[in-house]
Amino acid sequence: MKVAIAQIEENITPAKVKWFRCQLSEWAKQNLRDFPWRRTCNPYALFIAEFMLQKTDAQTVVPIYEAFLDRYPTLQELTAATVEDIAQILKPLGLFFRAERLYQSAQIILDKYKGKIPDSEKLLLEMPGIGIYTARSICSQAFDQPLAILDTNVARILERFFGLKGDRVKSRCKLLWRTAELVAPAKKVATWNLTLLDFGAMVCTAKNPLCSQCPLQKQCNLVISN
Repeated sequence: MKVAIAQIEENITPAKVKWFRCQLSEWAKQNLRDFPWRRTCNPYALFIAEFMLQKTDAQTVVPIYEAFLDRYPTLQELTAATVEDIAQILKPLGLFFRAERLYQSAQIILDKYKGKIPDSEKLLLEMPGIGIYTARSICSQAFDQPLAILDTNVARILERFFGLKGDRVKSRCKLLWRTAELVAPAKKVATWNLTLLDFGAMVCTAKNPLCSQCPLQKQCNLVISN
């Protein structure tokens, strides 16, 4: 962890963080993508969306998400279904275990929390199929909690811009999680999280990043090192 602390102290200065936030916030004003789950703060709808978005492209999820909520508009109606019913509608997304875990989580929420999605990262992490990223996404988007997220898109941006070297499994890297928390603003973290996701998907891509069009290029460690 000493190496991680050294990387943070050397590469993540307050001035650079402020500039990073400013550039991305300006970019977001014109470029955030539009998805149906981004037009709601309904905890149940966001809970469903985040389950479907695990390891799946957002565009692929859109029609399945809309059909799912049309069929199961409330958690109570979802828990009245069977795992097989749920698996059938989620079949285009693959991963049968996703249907099992969604059903199990819905039953827990109904029995333990009277059908209300928990507004706590800790409680959400007790649900089958929910990890830190999913729990924090739900808390920030549905309950406006200031919780940063980290996925491969976000990790890639942080590593490139700040010149960091995270662990092979990014989602478990303490250095990158700490960095994500440090660079997140104090307010409107939900929008900030979406900004990072979209920027990683549209500009700072894994292959052939659009460095020449990137608003971060003047201070990006990847561009400077090249």
